[in-house]
Amino acid sequence: MRSGATAAAPLPGGGSGAMAAQDVLGQTARLASSSALLQVLFRVVTFGLNAFTLRYLSRELIGVVNVRLTLLYSTVVFLAREAFRRACLSGSAKRNWTKTVNLLWLTVPLGVFWSVILGLVWLHLLEVPNPSVVPHYQAGVVAFGVSAIVELLGEPFWVLAQAHLFVRLKVVAESLSVVSKCILTVTLVILYPQWGLYIFSLAQLLYVSILVMCYVIYFVMFLGSPEATKKSFPIARVKALLPNFVEDETFVNWKEARLTWSFFKQSFLKQILTEGERYVMTFLNVLNFGDQGVYDIVNNLGSLVARFIFLPIEESFYVFFAKVLERGKTVKDQKQDDVAMAANVLELLLKLVLLIGLTITVFGYAYSQLALDIYGGSMLSSGTGPDLLRCYSLYVLFLAVNGVTECFTFALMCKEEVDRYNFVMLALSFVFLCISYFLTHWYGSVGFILANCFNMGIRIAHSTHYIYDYFKESAHRPLTGLLPSPALLLVYIISAVITAFSEVLFCCDKGWMARLIHISTGALCFAATLVTMFCTETKLIHFVRNQFLSRYLKKGT
Repeated sequence: MRSGATAAAPLPGGGSGAMAAQDVLGQTARLASSSALLQVLFRVVTFGLNAFTLRYLSRELIGVVNVRLTLLYSTVVFLAREAFRRACLSGSAKRNWTKTVNLLWLTVPLGVFWSVILGLVWLHLLEVPNPSVVPHYQAGVVAFGVSAIVELLGEPFWVLAQAHLFVRLKVVAESLSVVSKCILTVTLVILYPQWGLYIFSLAQLLYVSILVMCYVIYFVMFLGSPEATKKSFPIARVKALLPNFVEDETFVNWKEARLTWSFFKQSFLKQILTEGERYVMTFLNVLNFGDQGVYDIVNNLGSLVARFIFLPIEESFYVFFAKVLERGKTVKDQKQDDVAMAANVLELLLKLVLLIGLTITVFGYAYSQLALDIYGGSMLSSGTGPDLLRCYSLYVLFLAVNGVTECFTFALMCKEEVDRYNFVMLALSFVFLCISYFLTHWYGSVGFILANCFNMGIRIAHSTHYIYDYFKESAHRPLTGLLPSPALLLVYIISAVITAFSEVLFCCDKGWMARLIHISTGALCFAATLVTMFCTETKLIHFVRNQFLSRYLKKGT
């Protein structure tokens, strides 16, 4: 298996010149666009799988898998590796990679620790589902905990690939994993639906096993090859990817270790904020397992764009900002060509995600009920489902802006700033959980999304304040990216009014002809929005064509 991706040498310190920074920008954009396309595949396959399983399995079973067990897996993985990823992807490639790899292997014992502790909580302290409705719960908890540990075995390989922008490796590995998982799930659901959680446990273990094996096999073939030698890859042997003790040297880089500890304290709080509603559902029992299943399906549908566009952009451009600018230095102490490029990219990224978020918010309001009716029938389109998705459409706008602003902020914060931010996150975590609890009692599952909007709003305020302070002593004002053109804003308002009236008149119990009229109305408004966007946001269009779409346009010519 050959990557085909280039291994770019990260910039030392604040960058090695405009050409090197431009090279990192190009490769970062390719990583983001490839990751976005990969996430499209994931979401399409996942939603097809959910639509399929809804017709074979109970809402309660789906609720336990998608909320309870997935929360166990994501919590273990996040707490064990997130801080290590952020610390080890920061700074120069002129580092002692042996010590970095040693540090990354500490994620495995940390994962074992969290898996055992949280597994006991999930088994003995939380409400156990009715075995007649959700069989084999105990086996599911063990399997999802073990799968988290297996995935952590590939962490050194993942960080090395991400640091050197191996685009195609990530695409191939995650595609194979997801497709294999889905094929096994569909097969077992059809043949052995009575297996219950055994189905999803086996599929999860298969997913992480294939994911890790892809990375391991690639590096076994790549290291020591002529291609690796040509690119001056910093690691020459596979043995160097295992923990190594070097005589008269420390086991890890203590500067990286201290930064990891700072990020770990932050990641603990960030996980609460990110998965807060699932923790409230899991520990406070504010919704039954069936309602949790419906909420999770609607939540996944609403997060389509956030997952396949915003998350890849955030992950990829975190690497870009961390390489082009040096952590902990003021804007005056950075190379000014790199500062100008970073400010320009940040401004255009903010404009890009803002317009995507506004589009989802405007058109999502009028088409939520129709989307749910087509996807899951009356089980989703009746009751609170449409209101959930409408609120989520607004939440997507908050997610869009927060992802990019925090991406820049976390890439530039020094250790002391990270530690100070941890106190802000601690207070925000407590407030968020309280608001989630009360809003859920008052407004049901919609309260979770309203609480998330509040949470994201506070985080955006903090990040934008940091960005403003960082650039105030320079001539650059990247936050202007949050200001769309007046003409485009007017078109958004008109489109929102027209599509809302169209929903009242034609959707969704007046037959398919009325639905088609409603869809056509939205298509015309969307086309008008795109035309206005192309006419008023020419700088953004140029950026997207050059950085995200260039290789696809070249293939088509």
